[in-house]
Amino acid sequence: MDFLNDVILNEVFIYSLTFILCFWLIYYYVRRENKKSAAILEKVKLAKEEGRFEPISLHPYIDLDVCMGSGACVRACPEKDILGIVNGKATVINATSCIGHGACFHACPVEAISLRIGTDKRGIDLPHIKPNYETNIPGVFIAGELGGMGLIKNSAEQGISAIDHLAKGKLSSKPDGYLDLLIVGAGPAGIGAALNATKKALSFEILEQDSLGGTVFTFPREKIVMTRPVDLPLYGKLKLHNTSKQELLNLWTKLISDYKIKVVEKTKVTEIIPQEAGGFKVLTSEGDEKFAMNVLLAIGRRGTPRKLNVPGEESAKVAYRLLEPERIFEKKILIVGGGDSAVESALLLMGKNKVTLSYRKEKFARIKARNKDSLQDAISSGNIQLLLNTEVEEIRADTIILQNNANQESIYLENDLIYIFAGGELPTQFLKSVGITIDKKFGKIVKSYRKQVEG
Repeated sequence: MDFLNDVILNEVFIYSLTFILCFWLIYYYVRRENKKSAAILEKVKLAKEEGRFEPISLHPYIDLDVCMGSGACVRACPEKDILGIVNGKATVINATSCIGHGACFHACPVEAISLRIGTDKRGIDLPHIKPNYETNIPGVFIAGELGGMGLIKNSAEQGISAIDHLAKGKLSSKPDGYLDLLIVGAGPAGIGAALNATKKALSFEILEQDSLGGTVFTFPREKIVMTRPVDLPLYGKLKLHNTSKQELLNLWTKLISDYKIKVVEKTKVTEIIPQEAGGFKVLTSEGDEKFAMNVLLAIGRRGTPRKLNVPGEESAKVAYRLLEPERIFEKKILIVGGGDSAVESALLLMGKNKVTLSYRKEKFARIKARNKDSLQDAISSGNIQLLLNTEVEEIRADTIILQNNANQESIYLENDLIYIFAGGELPTQFLKSVGITIDKKFGKIVKSYRKQVEG
């Protein structure tokens, strides 16, 4: 009997100990997760206060009824604090910093994430594009940033896919003097399309209003270009991480040389006119006429910089992009803007110049965390003067007048150069002149990603 009692007592002890251990493990886990959730909620609150919660372009949308809270999306995202987990469900934190990698979409094990453009409240103007990248004008295709896909990988893949669809059409017969294809824009989408067109033996050429690289060319020389692997026709898998702009442009230059791709730079397309016999006549700013059966628009949304429309803006000291910061020194420089381009340019110019950064709002809402930290360090060390809540009132030969929005007082700054990073304007008039429909998208699902996974 004593032996039996001892056994029972031992079992009771073991069960009790197991129960206590399980209880404390569960308690510890729940307490830890609650702390993590509280930290993420605090970040969401801050993002809302600073205007970084609402997305401005392509972004992840999370179906909370499907999400299982695995955290795979958080781990897969290469950017910081875009996504987090709250009470076992994923949530967006700093949506304005999302640049559309799509890594979260691919990583989700239960397909709870879709990538969308615009929200229920905030619509984004985009040209009408079919799933095959053709617009409402037969024979005119759009790929890349103009269609809402700004990341290098996404843009290149769209350019490649557009040619796949285009090549399925009737390309065998065309009038004399006509190309199979005219590509407008020598950025990632244009280069990807050109390589695929070369592979498919299509006759084509590229027209670029600026220089090789398109929007990438306008990045500061030392700006780091974040890319993910992409399969390029003829070349194979392109793997570039933390690569400088110049390294990327050097590769594109080599590809163009190796495959004898014709790029006509400093030539802006002004009109695309459908022809009765089929195809298009394309007019350029140089007065040239080009004829092609198909046209691929691979231009950026910011090809036309947004201006301030203030007196003196036509001055030669005003610029809308920074190309070679290493050649600029001992200048009094004003940078205007509240995005990453403005902040990064200020950081590149500081030290060798007296740099002032002006932004019309009270807080930065759209800059990456690393840029925000670097800017704060630069301000603390006196390398950059920050003037928030200010706007340019007038640009003079050696002075700039700013208005302080808080008290309406004028601020006079001695100045040699001014760089304006106020974003760019969608080439709406040009697209409408071609006949392309412009739609305002409210939470439009980007389906091309799902097709890549399934296909």
